[in-house]
Order: sequence, then structure tokens, then C-alpha cells
Amino acid sequence: MTDHSKDSFAELERREWATPEVAAGYARDFARAADMVVPALVDGCGAAPGQEILDLCCGHGNVTRALLATGAKVTGLDFSPAMLEMARRNAPGATYVQGDAMATGLPSGRFHGVTMGFGMPHVPDPPKAIAEAARLLRPGGRFAYSVWCGPGVESALVYVFQAIADHGDPSITLPPGPGANDYADPAIAFPALTAAGFQPPRREIVHSHWQTGDPAAPYDFFLNGTARGGALLRPQPPECARAIRQAVVDQVLEHHGSGPVWTIPIPAVVISARQS
Repeated sequence: MTDHSKDSFAELERREWATPEVAAGYARDFARAADMVVPALVDGCGAAPGQEILDLCCGHGNVTRALLATGAKVTGLDFSPAMLEMARRNAPGATYVQGDAMATGLPSGRFHGVTMGFGMPHVPDPPKAIAEAARLLRPGGRFAYSVWCGPGVESALVYVFQAIADHGDPSITLPPGPGANDYADPAIAFPALTAAGFQPPRREIVHSHWQTGDPAAPYDFFLNGTARGGALLRPQPPECARAIRQAVVDQVLEHHGSGPVWTIPIPAVVISARQS
């Protein structure tokens, strides 16, 4: 069995996202829902022609590409060489930097806007990433980030992680780290943004989803294209993997009908705020 608690949270994230197969799985399948959130991120950061925009945790470049389409001058930053390789192909007009979202090394006050598409759950210290975004922005600049909604809403994320909790091998664990959905919660996010010098934030729900002919798709997408989910799913013994997969299928059929095509929700929150 694999006990990921022997790693640090940062080591787990870096290793998983540096794996070309995981990065490609995210870009191919999982990001079909993330792409639906991109317009709200672009709007939230106020991108416009000629502005300098930073796309933190740029991944395979889906947000970067949309920012470029506004006429902005875009820099994409990510810690994963595998993601940056895809981003350079997907959004070739940007400048790319391999680096840490909590300490970019980029000049203070350089950018009119900063985005972070689903990167917040993958940094060990989210308040540091928020403070870094504030440092990088010009006065009045805007920061926008996205996070998947957590428990309490109907979501593929809930189906998968509940199935892992119910049927997974309990010896397969993750290292301590920030909650995957913490910064979707305004009670956590808004004070952190205010402490970093942002004016009152705005919160928007995006009803992102997958449309698929396979009710097991959420299981496969988390298995092949995520860090936390994949690190819990890939080491499962065969009997546990089968039970988890079946539990996900059962949830999809219960909540979304008998098919043959399913629209499976995985809603997201976009939070944006203006620098003072």
C-alpha cells in the first residue's frame, strides 16, 4: 500500500503534476469542466487590451489562451514542467515561467490583473499565494481565482471522495495540507483576501459540468487527471478500486438518470477582489 503521508503536501503536489500522464489526463478530460469557468476568471481579473496579466498556476494554458484573446500581455507561471510544455503549445503568445505561486520572484506592482485557475488547493499555504498576488498587482488591479465547490452541493467531486471514504483502503492516505475546497468558503477566503489588502471580494458560482456517455467518467477523470484524487485512487487494491468505481456509478445513476448521456455537475466558485 502507498502511504502518501510520508511525503509533504508540497512534495506530493509537485510529483503528481510533474507526471506527464497526470498532466495530460487533466488537460484531456478533467478540464472539460474547468474550461467552463474560464470566462468568469477572465472577467474577474478585468483583462483588457495591452494590460499585463499574470496567470498563476497556469497549467496547460486554458486560462492563458483566453486572456491572450482579450489582447492582454500574459505571463503564465506553473511549477510543473509537464504543464508548461502543454501551455506553450496551447497558448503560444504568452511568456512562461516555471516557479512557485507563493514566491514568484517577479517584480512588485507589475500586473493589472492576476488569475489562478484551480491552483489555490494545490499550494501548501494559500494565504501566502494570496499575499503574493496582492504584491504583484498594481493599485486597483484585480485578482480572480477558482475552486471547486465542496460538500453540501451536488457534485462529481463529492461522489468520488465519498466513495473513497466509504470503500477505499484506509491505509492509503494523503499528507496534511489545506482542504481541497477551503477557499471556496467565503468565511475562509474573504478574511484572507482582506488581510492581504484586497477590497471586499465578489463570489460567483459557475455551474460547470461534464457531459458523458459513461457514468463512471468521474472516477476515471479523478484517477487519471488529478493529484489528490489520483494519489488516493491509483494505489487502491483491485477490490477497493472496483467498489469505489461502482459507488460513483451508483451515485450518477441515482442523481442523473439512466442515460445514455449524463450531465454530471462539478460546480465551481470564482472569487475576485480589487487591490487597494
